[in-house]
Amino acid sequence: MVRTPLTPEERERGERLGALLREARAGRSMVEVAAGAGLSAETLRKIETGRAPTPAFFTVAALAEVLGLSLDEVVRRCALVPA
Repeated sequence: MVRTPLTPEERERGERLGALLREARAGRSMVEVAAGAGLSAETLRKIETGRAPTPAFFTVAALAEVLGLSLDEVVRRCALVPA
């Protein structure tokens, strides 16, 4: 399967998601948060660093729950800002 290259906007949104997750994780370890969401620490690391800028919805939902974020907050903070 060939993946369509990501647009600059998708990459930017992934960077905002990563920053939001790092901020919300605060003092908790990556391993603790990832385990709580049912992910590997490596998957969380890839999302936080932008190497996986388009994670699946249920991955984002699980992380939001563990971090105490609402999905509305995630969308609001990660949506593209109109020019």
